[in-house]
Amino acid sequence: MGEDIEELKRKKLEELQRRLAEESAREEERRQIEVQKRSILMAILTPEARSRLANIRLAKPEFAAQIESLLIQLAQAGRIQQQITDEQLKSILARLSEKKKEFRIRRI
Repeated sequence: MGEDIEELKRKKLEELQRRLAEESAREEERRQIEVQKRSILMAILTPEARSRLANIRLAKPEFAAQIESLLIQLAQAGRIQQQITDEQLKSILARLSEKKKEFRIRRI
């Protein structure tokens, strides 16, 4: 009986250690992806454009993530030949904002 309890404790401990190792590996992978994203964005955006994107990230994190993904995809596809300036980023933002539908609530 005592051996069974010890065996269960040992198995539970091994399971917890395995889960911790998996979680640690996933977290490290997320960090590496984040570092890669930041380095790509630093390469393709001017400091002013990066500042604007950081401000957007504070106000609208989902929208900023969408913009970052778009810019990274364009860079990886080789469609960005030079750094994107703040003015160019503004025009990209304007085009993306136009795509969103506007809802108006009218009271009767």
